[in-house]
Amino acid sequence: MRILLLASAFNSLTQRVFAELRDLGHAVAVELALGDDQHLTAAVRRHDPDLIIAPMLTTAVPEEVWSACPCLIVHPGPPGDRGPSSLDRAVQQGLAQWGVTVLEAVAEMDAGPVWASADFPVPPDVGKSDLYRGELADAASRAVLLAVERFASGTYEPAMPATHTWQSYLRQEERRIDWPHDTTETVLRKLRAADSQPGVLDTFLGTEWYLHGGHPEPHLTGTPGELLATHHGAICRATTDGAVWIPELRPRRRPGDQARFKLPAVTALGNWPPLKGRGELREQPTTTESHQRTRGSYSDITYEEQGTVGFLRFHFPGGAMSTDQCRRLLTAYRETRTRPIDLLVIGGRRDFFSNGIHLNVIDAAHDPAAESLANIEAIDDLVEEILTTTDRLVVAALPGNAAAGGAMLALAADEVWCRGGAVLNPHYRLMGLYGSEYWTYTLPRRVGPEAAARLTEDALPLTATAARALGLVDRVVECGPGEFAREVARMAARLARSEGLPARLGAKKAARERDEAVRPLRAYRADELRRMRSVFDDPAAPYHALRSAFVRKRRPKETPEHLRTATREHPRTECPNGG
Repeated sequence: MRILLLASAFNSLTQRVFAELRDLGHAVAVELALGDDQHLTAAVRRHDPDLIIAPMLTTAVPEEVWSACPCLIVHPGPPGDRGPSSLDRAVQQGLAQWGVTVLEAVAEMDAGPVWASADFPVPPDVGKSDLYRGELADAASRAVLLAVERFASGTYEPAMPATHTWQSYLRQEERRIDWPHDTTETVLRKLRAADSQPGVLDTFLGTEWYLHGGHPEPHLTGTPGELLATHHGAICRATTDGAVWIPELRPRRRPGDQARFKLPAVTALGNWPPLKGRGELREQPTTTESHQRTRGSYSDITYEEQGTVGFLRFHFPGGAMSTDQCRRLLTAYRETRTRPIDLLVIGGRRDFFSNGIHLNVIDAAHDPAAESLANIEAIDDLVEEILTTTDRLVVAALPGNAAAGGAMLALAADEVWCRGGAVLNPHYRLMGLYGSEYWTYTLPRRVGPEAAARLTEDALPLTATAARALGLVDRVVECGPGEFAREVARMAARLARSEGLPARLGAKKAARERDEAVRPLRAYRADELRRMRSVFDDPAAPYHALRSAFVRKRRPKETPEHLRTATREHPRTECPNGG
């Protein structure tokens, strides 16, 4: 079928639905709902789809659209649930189970007949955005594909749910933390229900901030609301019965201010006048060894060993890696090279693997061009260290999405293992960059020069399955988000015990020496950095405007051309439903 996706943004769920439908042979294009109903109606007429699907839509579908073409809405709640904050409320209320529904658009929001639905568990220690990209996305994928199958059959009749329950928008008054009375569990639920957006509005140090993300701290205590410590860019604040770590802050925007955006909490506070003169906050230990001693405390980088397998785990908010985070990860990686292990697995337990350099930190820097280069150099150093590790195998384990330099970081490993629900974006073009991370060496080596050129120019997302077919991924791990780390540990233990491991290590070392003789790694790096530096140092380069728009979440003026025209690969087919 010809399927048109309507979305407020080409976010993670929209990308996944887009890529999975294309894998099934459907002709799929995207139109962004940018607030102009007439433009959207004209765009739908131009596409002439058999079916419209809205994976993520924050506005109502115009009647001119849904009355002319079947339109299915993905709602992040079970059948009968209605309202704009369904997932937020499920997390804040601590529900153990939730659902997603694919329903037909009608005049009333979320009130149409149901084409498909799916339930999913809500882990108690997972934030809303992680849940959205994980368990919810898995359930939404199942429901969307079932709804498309039912629609294509031409025989299925969608049914109205027995009841409807409207849940209003979750306002800041309900999200606000009552520091003198809220327990750690209550504070964490509120933080996790708003972790990426909109954040929890709070007042401290004489200023209003949005708090983003939350992790428990089992050891430190203090006066509720008090700042107790900093660690890895996060701040620790006391609760009535413990403390919580808050990784990111965003100043509240006031009338006349420029748009403000999330930053690592310590970075956001560092230049804030009320903090000056208060002295340094107590800093937690940062070595890998101390991470093992204080297990349970917040840390964005950890290391542990199981037999002869080492696990270097990292989890950075939003998947972005700042200069400091890259350098700390490099230090931790170098420490693992002193350990008596045969296999090293890098990657987090769940959610993002990496999205490359930290555009927010770069944009907030005094000299964004210089910080851009420093960030690229830091991630390049990490990739080079992985590429030159020849005394053990390295596996990149991707529990979730990876993009740009983060996707290329994974390719530095000997094997890439990817959870089946992950989406990969191995390209840089949409940010106006040529790219670094030694991609001109690793990407063609895996997929060939023609496929490498196509991937970087098309700039379209890939499912893990499609990436496996291309050679970007070696193993697809079909499991839920919560089972990925356990499955990876099992697979890694088996690989570490394999009889052919010594021969693989010998072949790896020989191959690296041959490649170095043909063209040294420093030559790839020099060419990539030359192109990147020319962009960073040019104030008129599109990168600077694109970066600014990205971090400030500015809506584009129109749907990008590569999304509107993505259907060109697929021929027109007749729809059994006669759409």
